[in-house]
Amino acid sequence: MAKVYFMNDRSQSLETSLVAKTTTLFDKAEFGKMINPGDVVAIKLHMGEYNNTAYIRPVYISALVEKVKSLGGNPMVVDTTTLPYSPFASRATALDHLNTIARNGFTQGVLGCPVVIADGYIGTDDMNIDLPEGFILKEQYIASAIGLADCMIMVSHFKGHPMGTYGGAIKNTGVGCASKRGKLNLHLGGHPTYGLKNRPWHDQLCTAKECPTWELCDNVCPVHAIKVLDTGATFDREKCIGCLSCVGVAGVCGVAGFPDDYFDVTAAAIADSALAAVKAIGGPEKVGYINLALDISPWCDCVNFSDRPIVPNLGIFASKDPVAIDLACLQKATESGGMPDSIAMAKGVMDPGLPKLTACGSMMGISEFIQPNVGAKIGLGSKEYELEEVPPLEDPQPFLFTEVPPGIKLAKTFTKKGDIYPEGGFKAEKEVDIEDMR
Repeated sequence: MAKVYFMNDRSQSLETSLVAKTTTLFDKAEFGKMINPGDVVAIKLHMGEYNNTAYIRPVYISALVEKVKSLGGNPMVVDTTTLPYSPFASRATALDHLNTIARNGFTQGVLGCPVVIADGYIGTDDMNIDLPEGFILKEQYIASAIGLADCMIMVSHFKGHPMGTYGGAIKNTGVGCASKRGKLNLHLGGHPTYGLKNRPWHDQLCTAKECPTWELCDNVCPVHAIKVLDTGATFDREKCIGCLSCVGVAGVCGVAGFPDDYFDVTAAAIADSALAAVKAIGGPEKVGYINLALDISPWCDCVNFSDRPIVPNLGIFASKDPVAIDLACLQKATESGGMPDSIAMAKGVMDPGLPKLTACGSMMGISEFIQPNVGAKIGLGSKEYELEEVPPLEDPQPFLFTEVPPGIKLAKTFTKKGDIYPEGGFKAEKEVDIEDMR
């Protein structure tokens, strides 16, 4: 039975701060046993799309970088290029990605180690992984810098997701470790049954060049599978690679649809891809998972906005099993009440005991259990787990910024400055009538 360690999100002291809980769980889950002196340690997370605000804060990662360094590891914070899944995606090249995440606070100076876009400038620096055990994918492409690392700490923001229904350890591993061509693969690009080239195309709905966004539609496809003529929009099925760039344009107006079961099978492919990433890095003993179930927005950090959370903060989870840790988060979300005036209220899933992610995350109401069910089927992890709540450390010393008290640090400088406190004190009324102010 898999072990999942958990700490809630309440904080009343330095040692119960969320950053302290993150490193406490790192130790409790014994992630340090993966790291030998000199090992290259990939710390993988999603650092947020341009203008997204729900992504994991850099301070959590800085603390983990310090932890890895203390064990003799050589850390790098990694992510991969994205598909152009929207007309204005901000991380489709390494250059765009680095500019975006620097705006979000992720730089070497902040983190204490380099940030590496693990699949190179355009997303083709990768390793081909044979996947005979895959549910649908029989091969996958994993970013080279991840596959070549000695071990990996997977730090995931648990939240909703429009295609995977939820994003957690499986999604961050499966999608986040895949190169760009790996993402084309797991999003079923070119698949003979489920690929977007098989989508329904309702050209009769297109108003052609009378449409105010026709020029965007005409220029959104990187392989020019879509062209807008005077008579309407045409779709060259054989050219389509399934990059999703057109979904926010032709998909919104209803001209472009999706093949049957596209979202369900994509969720399954995410789990296949996660197994490929684990295989690439050397097996399950080389990966540790931390899920931050905080700011649980209905959609993922790859959209350029962040809606109100659908449930209150749940806490922080750690495990060596990606299936178990995701199921623990899903269970806690189900047990929680919904957030007032969030999409959970609009979808009618406010009561504890109602699944939240299928209703609030998925565009198409896809089951939130596809990822973990497929993960268990293919050997990625186990659906049987024990959830252990971990008490905070009683000693604040490991989390101190400094061990030098102010009497030592400031006494000499106060004396040298001389005028830190004005002679006779600060000007103020001797007494005031505060009652009226209450």
